Amino acid sequence: MLEIRELECFLVIAEELHFGRAGERLYVSQSRVSQLLRSLEDRIGARLVERTSRRVRLTPLGTRFLTDLRPAYETLRATVEDARAAARGVEGTLRLGFQGTADARLAEAIGVFRRDHPACVTEIVEIPFADPFGAVRRGAVDAAIVLLPVAEPDLVLGPTFSRERQTVAVSVRHPLAARAALGAAELSGTALIAAAAPAPAYWREAHAPSDVAGPEVTTLQEGLTLVAAGCGAMLLCRLTAEYHGRRDVVFVPAEGLPDSVLGLVWHRDRETERVRAIARVLAEVA
Repeated sequence: MLEIRELECFLVIAEELHFGRAGERLYVSQSRVSQLLRSLEDRIGARLVERTSRRVRLTPLGTRFLTDLRPAYETLRATVEDARAAARGVEGTLRLGFQGTADARLAEAIGVFRRDHPACVTEIVEIPFADPFGAVRRGAVDAAIVLLPVAEPDLVLGPTFSRERQTVAVSVRHPLAARAALGAAELSGTALIAAAAPAPAYWREAHAPSDVAGPEVTTLQEGLTLVAAGCGAMLLCRLTAEYHGRRDVVFVPAEGLPDSVLGLVWHRDRETERVRAIARVLAEVA
């Protein structure tokens, strides 16, 4: 049998490396900490912690046990918290990141979420063009709405929506500015402004499918400024092009390219009832 209190005790000892401080964190006596540890070690059949009058340290087996135990314990704790949240209803704070332009459908979905879950505060955070997945990985947001493709093994891709035709942003002085449309072959030979790292290579290539290297940028505004200066062209979905319309930039329809699509992503290890709730709303509304 597993005793959760013994596992929690070991985790705290591993962090503090001090039985007195571990007892303070667990609200038990130092002797109780020793008792819980001995019980766990008896259950396993080997020493996990070496304790002398001068220091406390993990044994090699204790170090390995800690590495395996910590993610499993965090998953278990998250499962219990999710069950509690489901029992209470969705509450707390949902931090939702978005990349690109928040269109009317997305605004409607957020409005529906707020109406259906009044006890949950919704925070909207803009995500840099060149870092679509970083905020989710860092825990800065609970979930994010990003441009596809998404091929990250540690992330879950939820509902996809907002499928839009792509356009090519060029300077009004660019030779292609007068064209009615541009094909994939022409784009392949045009310098396209691309996202810089840390955006993964497959994602950067999907949004700048060209054989000619163009400048790399971290934000959408940086890209449009370089476009206006004649430093290259840039692929944008139709809605983003309409939102960022400016007199010194022309948006030419692109032909033969996959449509631009948005999707909701979240971390596999941090899925909560709030995340599942916004995913359901986006699937129904957006």
